[in-house]
Parts: sequence; structure tokens; C-alpha cells
Amino acid sequence: MKILDRYILSRFLYNFFSSFLILMVIFIFQGIWLFIDDLAGKGLGLVIIGKFLFYYMPSLVDKVLPLTVLLSSILTFGTFAENYEFAAMKASGISLQRAMRSLIVFVILLGGVTFFFANNVIPKSEQKTFNLRRNIAKVKPAAAITEGIFSDFEGTGEGMNIKVDKKFGEQDRFLENVIIHKKTQQGVNNTVIKAKSGELISSEDSDIIQLVLKDGNYYEELKPKAPKARRKHPFAKSDFETYTINIDVSELNNQDLEEDGNITTNKMKNVTRLVKDIDSLGKDNLKKVEAFSKNITGRMGAFPISKEKDSIRGIRIKQNLTKVPEQEIEENEKDSISSVGDVLDKLQEWQRQQVFNNANTSVAGILTTVQAKKEELQKRFKFYNSHILSLHQKYALAFSCIILFFVGAPLGAIIRKGGLGLPMVIAIVLFLTYYFIGVFAGNYAKEGNIHPAIGAWMSTFIMLPLSILLTKRATADRGLMGDGNFIQRITEFFKFKKKNKAVKA
Repeated sequence: MKILDRYILSRFLYNFFSSFLILMVIFIFQGIWLFIDDLAGKGLGLVIIGKFLFYYMPSLVDKVLPLTVLLSSILTFGTFAENYEFAAMKASGISLQRAMRSLIVFVILLGGVTFFFANNVIPKSEQKTFNLRRNIAKVKPAAAITEGIFSDFEGTGEGMNIKVDKKFGEQDRFLENVIIHKKTQQGVNNTVIKAKSGELISSEDSDIIQLVLKDGNYYEELKPKAPKARRKHPFAKSDFETYTINIDVSELNNQDLEEDGNITTNKMKNVTRLVKDIDSLGKDNLKKVEAFSKNITGRMGAFPISKEKDSIRGIRIKQNLTKVPEQEIEENEKDSISSVGDVLDKLQEWQRQQVFNNANTSVAGILTTVQAKKEELQKRFKFYNSHILSLHQKYALAFSCIILFFVGAPLGAIIRKGGLGLPMVIAIVLFLTYYFIGVFAGNYAKEGNIHPAIGAWMSTFIMLPLSILLTKRATADRGLMGDGNFIQRITEFFKFKKKNKAVKA
């Protein structure tokens, strides 16, 4: 490697790693802000919080790395242009492509490392983060209760769903406006408890957590053994000032925070697993659609016209075995129904009305079934599309690092500014454009409005022509727009107008 290549590469690596560390710290603080309710005030300890942040960091790479490549390339080449180092290179016969040669090799290698990271490290970190949050919720019951929604609260005894409007106090032990649905062993919610306030009381020496409810109501559906008594739907209802629920957490206290659960989401899967699941999900969805189509066709009583007799007749004629009598064909034509009116004309008025009512009821039932099945199929296909999207995003992330380098490097040579001022602003604007295009395209792809592959690659493909255009203009030593700098041309335009006004005056 020549001295020039080493110099350019060293400057780029310095900007790259410093930008990566700064941006990673910023995004980590953003993650802490998002999960502050799950971590703060739960008595988790610094070790557990540190593990959570360590597992969470790799999931930020898909945001931090493209921005880092874009910013470091603008900073490096902007500083070279500002200090007239590019002018010295061009005077020595060194073109922009020649100056970028060592960095191109590095960025290509970085793309390969990024794909390996997205395929192996990020899925594992997503799984570790998910399992750690789930296991923390088991060990710390207050962490399992989320404000405003029903949260599953599983112990060693009866399970329940708990909803609270507000948590406050030390370790969120005090609850406000509590609603509890207790489950039977069969998982049926037949008991509802409502209280204005509640408190979680626990001790380090005890395996029992007490949930003390105050000023509430208790409602329970009774299930008598006699069938006649069941038809009366008996229930028990009472008011209480204080009601205590004891929860045995002896098994939960032995919960391993590092225990791995089953893979459940597309973000926790590598390419091999995604390809396998995409194939199985596609076949399963197709079977579901075909089965539902046959079911609806059967309920409607609409069957395709059988052509079995016609086919048999044609085979027999071709084989010269026998011919179908013309009389039989005419009788079949007489038995066929040409229109619905032919059937209704043969019925009395009350029979026609009954047919219409039955048809209306059948159609209404079918429409209800179709609407319910539509929502189910939409969820299935959204899950299927998210797998395809995740598969292509792993490749798109690696390719985007290369594309954004060819956007940032010539752009830095054009604007001729180093430091963290203008380059930072331009890098953030370009990255936000790239990121939001990817987010919107991904959401459209999940809903099935566009193909998931297009949704994953759209932001990268939009940046591709921009990278080609900027590289050409920087190679030809031209400005950002037109033959000169865009800002300079605007400044000259206003100076020209001001000069004309002075002449007219």
C-alpha cells in the first residue's frame, strides 16, 4: 500500500470510528429513553441493566452504521477539499477514483462484515433482549404490569390478567384503578375484580407476593354441575374494602435471566431460517385460502358445471365405441335451469318470500365469515411479508453501506467543508431521507401494497442514482448543481438583482 493510500485510509478510519462511537452513544441513550419504564425503579441492579444495554446495542447497527459511513466519508473528503489536499492530488495527476481506491476496498469488506453481523449477531441479540425483558418481568412482578393495557400475570397457581391506570411509588408498588380477570385451570376468565387502588407487598425472605386491593367489587360466574342450573347462569357478587391475593413465586425466583426461549419473530432469524419459514408460511397460507374458498363455495351451493358427461361423450366418439343418444342430450337440456326466474315463477308468493329471507340470511352469514377470515388472512400474510422483508433487509443493509459511501465521498469533495458543522447537517438530512423512505416502504410492504423485496431495497435504490450523479460531478470538478456551487449561484443571483436596482435608481 502506498503512502497516499495509507494516509487517506487512516484519516477515514479515524473519522469512521469516532463517528460510530458518538452515534452509538446517542442511539443508546435513545434506547434507554424508550425502555426507561421497564428498567428504572425495578430494583434490577446495574449488572442486569448493563446486560440489557449490551444485548440491545447490536440491534442499533442497522441505523448507526449507514449514518456512520455517510458522515465519515463526507468529513474525510470535505476536509481534503477544504485544505486543498485534493487540489494537490489533482495537480499530481491523481483522480478522485484513484484517491478512493483504498477506501472502496475497505467499504466492500465492511459490507461483507455488515451482512455477517446482520445475519448472525443481530438476530441473537434480538432474541437475548426479548428473553431478558420477559424473564425480568417474571422475576419482578411490577415490571410485568404495563399501564393502560391488560398484562398476563402468570404464577405457579392461578393465572390472571391485570390492568392498571397508573403505577407509582417505590418500585411501582402502588397501583391505581385495578381490573383483574382471574383464569381457571382451563384458561377461562370467569372472575372479574375491580378496585380503586392496590399495593404489591413482598419480602426478600418470602416466596409469597401479596396483592392487596382496596375499595372494590368482586364478580364471579358460577358453574354448577346440574345442566338445568347452568342455564340460569348463576353468579356471585360482593363489595369489599380490602381484598388480598397471595401469589406464590417460589419457582419464578429461580428464573434464569439468561434462559433462551423459542424463536418467535422474524427479527430473531437468520437467512437460512427465514428462507425455510418463508417457504412453509407461503404453502400454509395457500392451503388456508384454498380450504376457505372450498368452504364458502359449499355454503353458497355454487359448484362449477360438471363436464364429465361431455368429456366421456367426446372420448367415446373418438374411440368409435358408442354414441350418446340425441334424446338423452335433449332431456338433459330440458332439466337444466336457464335463470333464477324460472325457479321463482314456479313457487308461490310465501315460498318466494321464504327463499329470499333464507338467501338474505345465508349471504349475511357468509359475509360475516368472509370478513372475519379476511382479518385472519391479512395477519397471516403480514407475518409472511415481514419475513420476506427481513430477508432482503439483511442484504440491503450491507449494500447500503457501499452506496452511501459513494454518496458521501463525492459530496464532501463538492461542498469542500470539514468539521462537524455543515457535513453533519447534510449527513443527517440525507440519512433521514434514506431512513424514512425505508420505514414507509417497509410498512407498505408488510401490508401487501408493494412487494416486500421492493420495500427492503427502495431506499437503497433511490440513493444509487444519486451516488452515480455525485461521483460524476466530483470527478469532473463540477459543483453540486450546474457548473458551479449551488449556494454560490444563489448568492450571485441576488447580487445581480441588487446591482440592477442600483443602476435603475
